[in-house]
Order: sequence, then structure tokens, then C-alpha cells
Amino acid sequence: MPQITADHATRRGTALRAATAAVSAALLAAALSATPAGAGAATGTAAAVGTPVGFASVNALGQNGTTGGAGGRTVTVTDADTFLEYIDSKETLVIRVAGTIAITSKQGVRPNKTIIGVGTSGHITGGGLDFYRSYNVIVRNIRFTEAEDDAINVGQQSHHIWIDHNTFSGAVDGSIDVVRGADYVTVSWNHFDHSDKSMLISHSDGAAGTDIGHLKVTIHHNFFNNSRQRHPRVRFGEPVHVFNNYFLGNELYGVASTENAGVVVEGNYFQDVPHPLFSASGYADSGPGRAVQRNNIYVNSGTPETSGTVVEPRTFYAYTVDAPAGIPSAVRSGAGIGAQWGTP
Repeated sequence: MPQITADHATRRGTALRAATAAVSAALLAAALSATPAGAGAATGTAAAVGTPVGFASVNALGQNGTTGGAGGRTVTVTDADTFLEYIDSKETLVIRVAGTIAITSKQGVRPNKTIIGVGTSGHITGGGLDFYRSYNVIVRNIRFTEAEDDAINVGQQSHHIWIDHNTFSGAVDGSIDVVRGADYVTVSWNHFDHSDKSMLISHSDGAAGTDIGHLKVTIHHNFFNNSRQRHPRVRFGEPVHVFNNYFLGNELYGVASTENAGVVVEGNYFQDVPHPLFSASGYADSGPGRAVQRNNIYVNSGTPETSGTVVEPRTFYAYTVDAPAGIPSAVRSGAGIGAQWGTP
């Protein structure tokens, strides 16, 4: 596969696929068209909810991109029992979350689902979502708070998962984990609000057997807002593509590439981040990884650590990198939950 070297000159993408706030607004035009109903009531047929940028858009593993519950029924839930019933259903569904759903632990989500908050009301608290050999799922416009473990765990060979326009705070462990051979994941336009462990890719230094050749993840236009660490912390995965994110006041570090992972970090804005990027030195007990950085802005931040070569993300998909100077404004205004993402 084509390789790129550290500090390689920036090359503009050739295909624009909804990677800016303006293009994100186009997702609204394709948003769900159902009318709210009572808990569990069928409210129509799912409409398209837009197209992801990055690995969730790639045709692979028998899946043609990520479409979630498109083509299935649309239902609206207001209570935990009904919510759990629908996410465990084998039916293709768009599940609209209206109000606060209090759950415990991590609850399994079966394939072919869209889970989307209504307006700014969609809220999952106390527990999280778990993907075990699941695929083709979209999670959008949900506020996740106080998860007793992970808010979202993408694991055990799950693939084609798109996590978009959510807000995370207060998880005891990670906000998002992508582990155990999961693949083809996009994490876009989320707000990590003073979280501790934002995002882990591969759970252990001993996971080479399940993770090498997998864990292809795209992370773009997220707001890492005074979150402490793991934006992400990566083992084994290649390429992990981190572009056009806003890193603000991250106490421990921004990105860490370890255990021979390959990470491309481009077009991001780092502000008040003492260690924007670890790679050659590894991190904690994990051995060194590989990382390329290009076209990032560092304000009152440390020097990024780069090493080696990484498979070029454009081997898999086309994308456009926004000018990093505009990222703080775009991400502050566009990341996280908002009425436009969940209003039919």
C-alpha cells in the first residue's frame, strides 16, 4: 500500500464528502422524516441520514458503507424497557430517543440500527452501548452521561459503526472504545466534555492476535474539550486517521500511537496541549508506534513526536482536509448534540 513519511507535505483531497459544518448541515436535509409518537410506536419508514466520511463509508466485509436503520421502521422511545427491546431486536430500525433513558452496564446493540436523539432531549445515562459482532449501526445526537463503564464499546469484530454528533461526559472508564478486532469505524463531530479517557483503540498490549490488520478508524471534527487523555490512545491499528479535530486543554496528552500502530494526524488545532503526539517513545507500558503529522496548528502546545511511515488513508477513501485555522470555530459550533441533528 502507498506510504507517507513524517511531516509529509499536505495534499488536498479530491472529493468533498460532508466533512465541514456546512456539509454537515446537508445531513439535516436528509434526516429522518417521521412524526414523534408514544413510546415504541411505529412512526413511518426510515429516510436516509447522510453519509459518513472515512472508514465507515468503505465497502468491505460484505457491507456497502454504513446506512444504519435506513429502509426499516422508525420508532420513538421514551423509556428504558422499550429502548432495550428495540436495540436487541433483529429488525432493521431507526430508534428515536426522546428524553432520558437510564440504564446500567453496557447494553448490546444488534445490526442495522440508527439510534438518534430527538432535538436536544435524547439522553442515555448510567450505562452505555455495546457492540458484539454487530455491524451497520449509526449512533447520533445522544448525550451520554455517567456511564458506569464505557459509554460506547465497539468490540468483538464489529464493523461499520458511525458515531456522530454526540456529547460525552462523566464515564467511569472510556467514552468510546474500539477494541477486539473491530473495524471500519468513523467517529465524527462529537463533543468530549471534560472527559477523562476519551477514546481507546485496542484494549491491551497483548491483543496483537485479534487486532493486527484491523482497527481502521477515522476520527474527524471532534471537540476534545479539556478532556485529559486518549484522543485516541492506539495500539496495533493502521491506519487510524485523526483529522480536523480541536484539542483544547488536554492535561496528559493528545494522541498516542503505541505497539506499532500507524496513525496519521493532520489538519488539527492543538491549544494548550503539553504533549500533542506520542509515538517513538510509546506511552506508559506500551511500546512505540508510528505516527505522521502534517498541517497541524500548535498553540501554547508541545512538540509532536513523529516516527516511521503509515499507510495513507486515501488508499481506502477520499476526503478533504479543512484549513486548520478555522477548526476551533467550526467544531465549537458544530460538534455535539443539537436540535438540527435529531429534529425530523
